[in-house]
Amino acid sequence: MKQLGMLVLAIALGVAAWWWYTQEMPRRERERAVAAEVAAKQAERADSLYRWRDDAGNLQITDEPPAGRKYERISRTPQEGIEIKGDRD
Repeated sequence: MKQLGMLVLAIALGVAAWWWYTQEMPRRERERAVAAEVAAKQAERADSLYRWRDDAGNLQITDEPPAGRKYERISRTPQEGIEIKGDRD
C-alpha cells in the first residue's frame, strides 16, 4: 500500500513537472519577452523627439508624435562626434 502511494505521488509530481515545462514556463517566457519589448519601446520613445510640419508649413518639433501626419523621429541626444552649435550673442 505504501509503495502504491509513493507511485501515485511520483506520477503526480511528474505530471506537475510536465505541465510546468510545457505550459507555464513558455507562458512566462512570452510575458517576459513582451515586457522587454515594451520597455525597449518606452526607452526609445523617451529619447525621441518628433519633427513635422503643420498646415502652414512651419517646422514643429514635439515630444509626442502628431496624429495623422507624417513625421520624422529624431534623437534627443546627438550622435557622438557631432558638434551642436547654436545662435549665441
